Amino acid sequence: MNKETKTHRLVDRREPNLIEDIFPHDLPPLIRLRGPMVEYIDGKAVEFDFGAVKDRDICITDTTFRDGQQARPPYTIEQMVHIYDLLSRLSGPKGVVRQTEFFLYTKNDRETLDRCRELGHKYPECTGWIRAVKGDFRLVREAGLRETGMLTSCSDYHIFQKLKFRSRKECIDSYCEVVDAAFEAGVRPRCHMEDITRADIDGFVLPFVDRLMEMSRQAPEELSVKIRLCDTMGFGVSYPGAELPRSIPKLIYKLNRECGVPSDRLEWHGHNDFHKVHVNGGTAWLYGCDFVNTTLFGFGERTGNPPLEGAIMEYIALKGGLFGIDTLAITELADYMRSIGLPIPDNYPFAGRAFNTTRAGIHAGGLRQDERIYNIFDTEKLLGRPPRVAITDKSGADGVAHWVNEFFGLKGDDRINKIRVHKLARWVIDQYDQEGRLTAISDQELEAKAKEFFPDYWEKYKAGGK
Repeated sequence: MNKETKTHRLVDRREPNLIEDIFPHDLPPLIRLRGPMVEYIDGKAVEFDFGAVKDRDICITDTTFRDGQQARPPYTIEQMVHIYDLLSRLSGPKGVVRQTEFFLYTKNDRETLDRCRELGHKYPECTGWIRAVKGDFRLVREAGLRETGMLTSCSDYHIFQKLKFRSRKECIDSYCEVVDAAFEAGVRPRCHMEDITRADIDGFVLPFVDRLMEMSRQAPEELSVKIRLCDTMGFGVSYPGAELPRSIPKLIYKLNRECGVPSDRLEWHGHNDFHKVHVNGGTAWLYGCDFVNTTLFGFGERTGNPPLEGAIMEYIALKGGLFGIDTLAITELADYMRSIGLPIPDNYPFAGRAFNTTRAGIHAGGLRQDERIYNIFDTEKLLGRPPRVAITDKSGADGVAHWVNEFFGLKGDDRINKIRVHKLARWVIDQYDQEGRLTAISDQELEAKAKEFFPDYWEKYKAGGK
């Protein structure tokens, strides 16, 4: 390959350029998209205007109470009502978390739905989930729901191997009977195209969607079918040039441009079997799918679904603002989920106990000089979680100073420098050099030593309160 070389001129400066138009710190780093992206589909170049995502009404849907319950013991009614209440706070007045879905089969399912709706929240809207069986619409109708998901599996693995249909036509006819039942019940059907990334797109999916669009044209507009693209095994890929059925850009293009499914009736539902779940959801947004389906902290069937809190941060980064989203609710949700037994790893982004905790002394030194050097954004403002330092033999005096300042809540000129913490820093090193310690020093141990070494600060900030 020929290399084009050029000379690059140094731009010398006396003041730093912190690129704050991309890294504002009071928001997650902004994603700035410019110019069209060209993808080759059926041999022709197709342009996608990624910049348009900023003006589209992209949003998030939730399946914590459906797919999320398939990865853990069932939630109690009280737990689901509390989680739903926090989801509404997180969503904000624009309904960034637009919908959530519930099972309808048991008495507890129906009571949970009633209790959540009694809270009076506009968002997220409560929807149902049923099998593609006509009789299940009795449950939807009795619950008074305006929309329900229904399982319409579309790969031959499911059509022939699981559902035992004798032909693809028989399968489509069966699904369409259920869609008709939804129309008759006055309920918008949301067809969940299970295993779409392993399906025959041209031979089954597109003819099926064509028929659904024709049926929608005969029904009231508010009942028009929605399509959920279910990447059931996590096979979807975002790379330009990838082939169907795995290509997310091509899937959305086919449904959007060839079948005429509007962007606001397309929804992406992914799984994380190949560690692609978050980027695949973002890719769906960019290429014309308005809804990304998520679960809290990614918990769902097998490897889980797109994490809702990750989609929230991606939304803010793409849109360039909070739009009423209460990001502090993420921390409340994480604390609550831990309290009811959901195991969130300590290093889990945005929600783990140590996600913004550093153990390296050189990083702690950077934090002490300017938080922005080693903190991804203002985690105290957005998540109620100031950056922390875990104290080990690698922390150094900088790490100890940062811990002390955070513990006493010292800001600006009141902050203690690393020279003044030398006794505590020496005690830390002695734990490893003299005592042979291997583990990090706990906050409880450090608090006891802070009281011993800094009695005046203890009296002012801890004993008497400021």
